Amino acid sequence: MNFVEPIRDRKKIAQIKNQLRGQQQYRDLLLLVVGINTALRISDLLQLRISHFIDEHKRIRQWFWIKEQKRNKRHEVVINQSVREALEEYLAAYPGIADNFENFVFYNTKMNDYSKPIKRGQAWKFIVSICNDVGLRGDYGTHSLGKTWGYHARMQGVDLALIMHKLNHESIAYTKRCLGITDDELGAVAKRLNL
Repeated sequence: MNFVEPIRDRKKIAQIKNQLRGQQQYRDLLLLVVGINTALRISDLLQLRISHFIDEHKRIRQWFWIKEQKRNKRHEVVINQSVREALEEYLAAYPGIADNFENFVFYNTKMNDYSKPIKRGQAWKFIVSICNDVGLRGDYGTHSLGKTWGYHARMQGVDLALIMHKLNHESIAYTKRCLGITDDELGAVAKRLNL
């Protein structure tokens, strides 16, 4: 398995979003936005249904719970402003999707088959392609979505233990490796601190 990178540059994230909007690829836009704002694994993202996002009165929810496939743990998913905006665009572009709460959110738009989600490989191809399109160099894939959340949380000063918990990792060491934190980087922080 290749080690993939987070999308570190916020301008590149904005560029990806703008490109997807320009190409009217609202499903892919929502996949990206939900992925980088929730830190869900691709296996969990692809299983999301309309009922996760829309309540019985056809209003967008504030949050929802899922049971993660890999670790079988409960995960609270907050629908923040970025997700809400992408979801509103998605619902406007695919008005029939909300007619059945059991429809998969990330369905095959070419076949208009709401009863099956896209495959993991299709999501991977999308992430790799869109990262290349905006000039990102390096290895990117479906894990880049959660890593992007972790990277930006870390850059905003979120405690590593909280990031570990959100990413559902077993250890801080794994989270450090996942986010690319090196012992040299930690040593540099210790030298600068000088309390």
